[in-house]
Amino acid sequence: MPHLTVPGASLYYETAGHVSAPALLLLHAGIANLRMWDPQIDALAAGHFVIRFDSRGCGQTTTENVEFSPRADALAVLDHLGVASATLIGCSRGGGTAIDLATESPVRVDGLVTVGAGPSGFPEVELTDLEDSRFDELDAAFDAQDWHRLARLEVALWAFGPLRTEADLDPEFVATAYALGRVNAVHAEESPTPIPLEPPTFNQVSDIEVPAFVSVGEFDITPHLAEYEYLLSTLPDVTGFTFRDTAHLPSVERPADFNRVLVDWLAEHRL
Repeated sequence: MPHLTVPGASLYYETAGHVSAPALLLLHAGIANLRMWDPQIDALAAGHFVIRFDSRGCGQTTTENVEFSPRADALAVLDHLGVASATLIGCSRGGGTAIDLATESPVRVDGLVTVGAGPSGFPEVELTDLEDSRFDELDAAFDAQDWHRLARLEVALWAFGPLRTEADLDPEFVATAYALGRVNAVHAEESPTPIPLEPPTFNQVSDIEVPAFVSVGEFDITPHLAEYEYLLSTLPDVTGFTFRDTAHLPSVERPADFNRVLVDWLAEHRL
């Protein structure tokens, strides 16, 4: 299994497609790992060199308790594979890293795709009462160091959305979402500290000149819905899309719809 040694960590990564094709770097959500992109690989690798890795604290990557730059980890994977630039496709925390990387290292970025993500430095958004109560449950599980319960609660909040329950959803999706989060529970006591981008991207979004596709799930939580609207109104070359009947992981919950929209956008922009 391929691993890349970087300062303080061993990053697990996978590739698919031909190395000479346009590159895509897939950055997963914090409640998941690189397996969340499994439904996209065949569709994307048909015309691209597809790269993905487990970020620190997730999947098969291991890390020491050190400060690190998520942007540097992503660039290290590209450098290791000899990729000069790529279109970044990021969900949630991975989307935030993608936006920051497009700001910090624009020559390495050909295009930007975000799913339920926003720029660093985004102002705090008031939660609904229901969302607030769900976060209280997360805090209680964290304080109790009940890592498996915490992983399940995180999946329920983000992947299902606060307005939907397990019973409302496809059982196969529910099982997949829980499985993606469960893998990360073994990393709960690892404490790598991400180094934030300074200054944060919030006031620099309008400087991102590459084509951007920003998306969100209809039932995502309030802050992510607000981030979507901000990116849609601020990025210079942007296409927006709301995935209906999904929350934070539309690529997992509605993979056929996600693949169709994404592949069409990539083709339209020759990425």
